[in-house]
Amino acid sequence: MHPPVEAYEALDSTNAEARRRAETGEGGPVWITAAVQTAGRGRRGRAWSTNKGNLAATLLMTTDAPPVEAAQISFVAALAAADLADACLGPDVARLKWPNDVLIHGRKCVGILVESGARADGRLWLAVGIGVNLAHAPQDVERPAAAFAEHMAVPPPQPLDALEVLATRFEAWRATWATHGFSPIARAWSLRAMGIGEPCEARLPNRTLKGVAEGLDTDGALRLRLDDGALERITAGDVFFGGA
Repeated sequence: MHPPVEAYEALDSTNAEARRRAETGEGGPVWITAAVQTAGRGRRGRAWSTNKGNLAATLLMTTDAPPVEAAQISFVAALAAADLADACLGPDVARLKWPNDVLIHGRKCVGILVESGARADGRLWLAVGIGVNLAHAPQDVERPAAAFAEHMAVPPPQPLDALEVLATRFEAWRATWATHGFSPIARAWSLRAMGIGEPCEARLPNRTLKGVAEGLDTDGALRLRLDDGALERITAGDVFFGGA
């Protein structure tokens, strides 16, 4: 079982709706989805387009975990989205790119945005936003995008049907994380990850680093072995492998 789903024809942003509710004291858990987003957004304030036929959904939930640990929910979301891709495209077509992108043949098909804030009871609210290009891939983006439909011999699932798979798999991975900690999540993520052991460029807000991506640290940071042998932990930023 997964939390209930509230479906709307249109919202400015499912994450924005989750935030509004959280700031009035709601804690979920509830999935909020919209057929169309008029002001969707992704990481670092980038626009995220949602046309009819694509999936835009946000899980509003609360957690007792401290903020650094709570951020690991993005890896849970990435695994759930990869499971959805497997169900539609077959195994091993989708790959994960740190921290939480899902790619099909090197092109982005899923975006994940996690936002959080403090509640009056001292816990955190989390808004776990997931956008999936089921039927359409945006063209006016800085990096190549893909849609499931381009790689399917049959029509892609309807958004609410896709959300049923996504929410079910999210709950399974969330339960694993809650029961066993981050280690099994990190292992599962690493098995699907692209770029581990390969040259990597990390573009941070104030500098760019180059090295080899060694994998996840125990908290989800990316371990980057620099050319001079030093180890750098990347906790935020954009990473690129072979131009991807």
